[in-house]
Amino acid sequence: MNFLAHLYLSGDNPHIQVGNFIGDHVKGRDYNKYAPDIRKGILLHRKIDHYTDTHPVVKQSIKRLNAGYGRYAGIVTDVFYDHFLGVNWSAYSAVPLNEYVSDVHKVLMRNYFKLPHNVKRFLPFIVKSRRLESYATRAGIERSLNIMARHSSLPDKGWWAMEQMDLHYHVFNAEFIEFFDALRQMVNQLMDEDL
Repeated sequence: MNFLAHLYLSGDNPHIQVGNFIGDHVKGRDYNKYAPDIRKGILLHRKIDHYTDTHPVVKQSIKRLNAGYGRYAGIVTDVFYDHFLGVNWSAYSAVPLNEYVSDVHKVLMRNYFKLPHNVKRFLPFIVKSRRLESYATRAGIERSLNIMARHSSLPDKGWWAMEQMDLHYHVFNAEFIEFFDALRQMVNQLMDEDL
């Protein structure tokens, strides 16, 4: 899952949201350097990623993108799934997406000095561009993929990814809904057990 889904799955605890947001940028046992709820968010992020990477429905979505992205197809699937979370947002939250994103921005900016250095570098851009909100649009997804290609080893094939999204839109959406329902149940159980 990508940023929007990780934040949503954190519930209402701002420190868990921060931890889940920075999860990819905290390596090994470095999570022990953080306060308990941020640490809980980082560990939750790892469990979400493991569950996502091993889920058969996600693997179906990834398979559709293998021809163009190979080992990076999972990353593109994560971005696509954030799109479908944005598109289906009202099924998962009573708070409108633009309001939710504004609230999350406030949480992240209030905790700016707790963030890893590389997250501090890109967070202002995410806030200014309202990137989390833009995931709900086709143009926002394509822009995100192009940005990722410029700043990482993701192949520069955003145009091809969007062709695949258009071609299989309803199938990707159905797979997202099926998977996300299962993921939410898993996360709720983890939160009840206190990770």
